[in-house]
Amino acid sequence: MSSTPALAGGEISTDSGATKESGRDRDVGAYAKISFRSSGNAKGGGPITSVDTNWTPPPCWYAPEWKASEFRGYRDRLYYGARHDPGAPRDALNEMSDENQKYAKDNYNIDKEKEGMWWGAQFSPDATLEEQQKCSKPPFWVKNGEKPDVENVIDAEVLANLAYNHIKVPGTKVTLAPDGPSKVNMPTWAWLDKANFKPVSVTASLDAGDLHIEATTTATPSSLTFKPGTEDATIHPASGECAVNKDGSIGEPYAKGKANQTPPCGVTYLRSSGNGTFNLQATAVWKISWTGTGQDKPVDLPNGEYGNNQPVTVEEAQAVNR
Repeated sequence: MSSTPALAGGEISTDSGATKESGRDRDVGAYAKISFRSSGNAKGGGPITSVDTNWTPPPCWYAPEWKASEFRGYRDRLYYGARHDPGAPRDALNEMSDENQKYAKDNYNIDKEKEGMWWGAQFSPDATLEEQQKCSKPPFWVKNGEKPDVENVIDAEVLANLAYNHIKVPGTKVTLAPDGPSKVNMPTWAWLDKANFKPVSVTASLDAGDLHIEATTTATPSSLTFKPGTEDATIHPASGECAVNKDGSIGEPYAKGKANQTPPCGVTYLRSSGNGTFNLQATAVWKISWTGTGQDKPVDLPNGEYGNNQPVTVEEAQAVNR
């Protein structure tokens, strides 16, 4: 039954046109394939998370999937497979048969093979069954050059939102100094090198028949936020947010003779960690925007963040070498 997500939907694939459907491969053309290519994606980092908890990428969308002859073959195989599935509900089989008869009245538009394509629903692998219901429309015919008048049609904005989930940014393990364990009441300097903290972008594209659209989503480092792992600490700056320098670095490397100076980015612990450590959390905030087909000026998306934890040993100050 193509009007239900279990039989109409599938996962995004970056390397083939196959999608998953009810635990088995779905037989589709390669036209609905969305391709992703990255620039600057980090190794050893991770995917960013939106700071807006109410924002999520599109759970589903409609896109061109089949030429007319391919669609007829797909529907025949779908119905044949369902008929030989002992667990297939009778109502679903009857509905699928009725739909096939409707498509067959116009011979699946095979005489219009070069004039358009059959569009179908696609689903994010993270979409819930409830979210999939937003794209429960059965496959429909669309002439070349026309945009279907239905919600959730694939466009550059949808691609930009999907690309968001493919961005991987570097980790935020900061360099701490002076070397060795931090000292109580002595500033600990923290910084990130510019070579490891630079913009990352992912381009999502779709080529189907005469439809060619793409969008590039870019994450630009904005700031680094510290949580020292204990309330007995003073953060530098007081906001706990270290801005990105003009050269792309964050903070300032420690240099001999600066032990008693207040660092532009760092923390001063007010008590020792005893026999354990404090869990320093460093989270980078990334400004996200996109451009794409029909949209030359950057459009903002919710900021993203990614962070790492690192243990910090803090000792009582005995002597400090300057």
